[in-house]
Amino acid sequence: MQKAQKNKLWLSLFLILLAVISIPAIHLFKTKINEQQGIEHIPTGYRDDASHLNLTKVHKIVDVESTPEAIQQQLKTLLKYASEHHLKVSIAGAKHSMGGHTIYPDGIALNMLPYNHMSFDEKSNILTIGSGATWEAALRYLDRYGKSIAVMQAFSNFSIGGSISVNGHGWQKNSPPISSSVESFTLMNAQGEIVNCSRTEHPELFKLVIGGYGLFGIILDVKLKVVDNVALTFQSISVLPEDYVNAYQKIVSNNPDVQFAYGRLRISDKHFLQQATLNYFEKIDKKPLAFSQQQSKNAETKRIVFRGSVDSEYGKRLRWDLESSLNSVSPYATFSRNEILSEDAALIENKDSHSTDLLHEYFIPKQHLAQFIQDLKPVLKTKKVDLLNITIREVEHDHDAFMNYAREDVFGLVFLFNQKKTAQQEQDMQQLTQQLVDITLKNQGTFYLPYRLHVSRDKMRLAYPQTDAFFSLKKKYDPEQIFSNQFYLHYRES
Repeated sequence: MQKAQKNKLWLSLFLILLAVISIPAIHLFKTKINEQQGIEHIPTGYRDDASHLNLTKVHKIVDVESTPEAIQQQLKTLLKYASEHHLKVSIAGAKHSMGGHTIYPDGIALNMLPYNHMSFDEKSNILTIGSGATWEAALRYLDRYGKSIAVMQAFSNFSIGGSISVNGHGWQKNSPPISSSVESFTLMNAQGEIVNCSRTEHPELFKLVIGGYGLFGIILDVKLKVVDNVALTFQSISVLPEDYVNAYQKIVSNNPDVQFAYGRLRISDKHFLQQATLNYFEKIDKKPLAFSQQQSKNAETKRIVFRGSVDSEYGKRLRWDLESSLNSVSPYATFSRNEILSEDAALIENKDSHSTDLLHEYFIPKQHLAQFIQDLKPVLKTKKVDLLNITIREVEHDHDAFMNYAREDVFGLVFLFNQKKTAQQEQDMQQLTQQLVDITLKNQGTFYLPYRLHVSRDKMRLAYPQTDAFFSLKKKYDPEQIFSNQFYLHYRES
């Protein structure tokens, strides 16, 4: 009798364990097989961007030449042609903006990706790189010298020129945006002249081009400051959102060994915005592994876990629990700085042809962060668009860009939404964006400009009071307004 009871107990425990393992496995398997995969087909003569909502007919698409001499002659000829035929020119790299910033209707669309040369001067610690090169290529190139990129955004498959044009920021500790690591760049202006721009040479143009969305010329060769590639270990703690600023100051800002840090807010209905993690990488005294020696990142498994959270409360809880479990194990692993920076956006890729993932970002002064998160709750609780993620990154005061979004030290909150490709969902997103911008303005913050053009001219100017001066200077440097895009059409002076 006692043996039978023991057998029943063991059977019950086995069944419970099987259920614990099989339920998430089944959920992720269903996520994988239910993806309505479809390759986006862009008709000949059309352009789109990362939103998959901006399919636009263009006059022609031009792939630029790959060498400095050839590209200069090519672009001079092209700009003359555009002027004579009253055509606009838009500029694109990896096309990760989402509001038509790289497109002008019936205009000439430049593809800068072929212009990707690079060289490294070990004496000055400066990387010279073509604006069409990706950060991933730069990281792999620098890795052989034991060097790394100083400041870049979270994903590495963006182009150098594109990142400068949106003045992207990263998650490097105590760091301003990418502009802070730009020593200088050459620019082909609207007259076909090559201008060298730095903080001392054509400084006004330097400030305008950084975060200028391709409206002042074509960025060609960029000189970037680099840093040492180092070995890092990962740490993570749980923290209440209202305690995030103090925890960040104590654990990250006050620790000289921390190089990267980011926060994550819980977005499942259970404990909605009531829990956060603070995740950071500390430098250790160890030689970093080269790219070739690094282990596989299991990218597809991570992607499916992420995609499993779309329209699924269970999937959102599962992702949070799996990430929390992984965070408790990761301190035993060692990473190189270059490995950490080399993640591709494919890690969260949406392969469902009926929906798209859209980013928002709001920059909030540190003293207002807790109140901002509180103000978000009633709005996001009633949202009609599916929220997939909120990440928190520190951005220090930016003294370089004319259209600077960090006019003091801020935290950037990056939102990722999954939106169906329907007119109703587009309207829902527009309404939600207006609400989020209102909350941002209430908390003395700004919003990031590379995303969907859902904010009115008036509200945009409340967040960026320098806007009219920016567009006036646009006409000064480009009187024919040859360089243009849908961002300019939407926000310029009426």
